[in-house]
Amino acid sequence: MNFKPFDRLPMVEWAMWWDKTIERWHGEGLPASLSDRYALYDHFGLEHYIQDWFRPLHWDAPKPVAHGAGILEDEAGYEALHKYLYQVLDAWPVNPDLWRGLAGKQKRGDAVLWFTIDGFFWFPRTLFGIERHFYAFYDHPELMHRMNTDLARWMLRVIDRVCEFCIPDFMTFAEDMSYNHGPMLSKQLFDEFMLPYYRIVVPRLRERGIFTIIDSDGDITAAAPWFEEAGLDGILPLERQSGVDIAVLRRNHPRMRFIGHYDKMVMNKGEAAIRAEFERLVPVAARGGFIPGVDHQTPPGVSYQDYQVYLKLYKEYAEKAAK
Repeated sequence: MNFKPFDRLPMVEWAMWWDKTIERWHGEGLPASLSDRYALYDHFGLEHYIQDWFRPLHWDAPKPVAHGAGILEDEAGYEALHKYLYQVLDAWPVNPDLWRGLAGKQKRGDAVLWFTIDGFFWFPRTLFGIERHFYAFYDHPELMHRMNTDLARWMLRVIDRVCEFCIPDFMTFAEDMSYNHGPMLSKQLFDEFMLPYYRIVVPRLRERGIFTIIDSDGDITAAAPWFEEAGLDGILPLERQSGVDIAVLRRNHPRMRFIGHYDKMVMNKGEAAIRAEFERLVPVAARGGFIPGVDHQTPPGVSYQDYQVYLKLYKEYAEKAAK
């Protein structure tokens, strides 16, 4: 990821697999005893990329009545919820026992460590709900700024806390702010409601030597320069079905880092199709700064045999990219 020579590409499944995928594979030869994420990594010969997600909303907080519904409507609701927000306790959100163990794995070279934090688009949406969040840019701009100010300050505390144990290799801001035709907000709204807060947090991460990556589904192409301007290092997962093209991203952003982009929709179409997708990606990966991997979770349409073919070719091309 530093654009330096390498002996092979890492082999990663950064987002795991759908639960339905593992259920299918258990009926097709995958040992029934294997369901843990990291045991599956060992079984498949994948790297241990170990993730922890630090959430600003405590698990005791009220739950939305349905997915995407949100849990507040206005500033009074935010005030009422505040006792569940932005805590940094002995075991929340950074579990000391977990991170002492992870630090040991990292020191031995047994794992790449990364953490995720809800971003400045994602978290207000969690609180407002999907529809109210879009209106909130116009109906509650002061509250939106208050939320992201509070969130940025909390992030700085969390970063300092986790770095007491070790320096994670990279982190992701969970944003999911694009769909298959581009960003869900304008550059103007990004500049007003998100950019100032990235400029607070990203420098602290850079000081620590932690790569900063945006995690957004959909077509992130138009928003990539916004994040680059904000100081972010890279993007994942680069979903191919939304029209993302790694060759275009690399041409336009020669120093950004990328993870993912392998089109999961070809994984059940036979060896020739699986190979062709690797052939598309390897020329960019060979130049560094890009780790190919499934562009989101491996879906249940992929059989256990399909996945074994994928892994065989993944290993082949991981080595080929270094030559």
